[in-house]
Amino acid sequence: MDVVRTKNASPTWSDVRAALRDFDCAGLRGLVQHLYTASEDNRAFLHARLGLGHDQLQPFKANISKWICPDLMKGQPISASKAKKAIADYKKAIGRADGMAELSIFYCEEAFGFLESCSMEDESYFAALIRMYGRSLEIVSNLPPARRTTYLERLDKLRSRAGNVGWGVEEELNSLWYAVALDERRGE
Repeated sequence: MDVVRTKNASPTWSDVRAALRDFDCAGLRGLVQHLYTASEDNRAFLHARLGLGHDQLQPFKANISKWICPDLMKGQPISASKAKKAIADYKKAIGRADGMAELSIFYCEEAFGFLESCSMEDESYFAALIRMYGRSLEIVSNLPPARRTTYLERLDKLRSRAGNVGWGVEEELNSLWYAVALDERRGE
């Protein structure tokens, strides 16, 4: 019956785990090597998980930039969901709070840079930016007080940049900012 399940159903983690039991140490290293060479995303994941390289966030930032701040002259598409996926991939790899704060704020900074360089009227893009700003505030507010300052300064600068965007973005960011009362918590 197990053979029928394997042929008719999509494999699950349980199936993979069972197959991995047959690997020796060298075989497992070979499998990881093949995964490493298969894609940039796999390399970024392993570098982050294993703490390798001088800037483990760089590949994730590159993906965010690629999708949230594309070169429209080259016909590159915009995809807020693929930019957010880069942050989710980092979270799966290691998910350190300071890295999550950095990536989510970087997303917002890149989005503002894009909006300031071209005029765009895409409500879903603005909504995604507002949601990411709110997520950034949430992540930063949960950091220890001593580690918040730089992030709070960047988030505050984004609020002032929002005045140039329109679509009520500035009001939404201000509302989110004051909802978590970060001005009062800076000195904690």
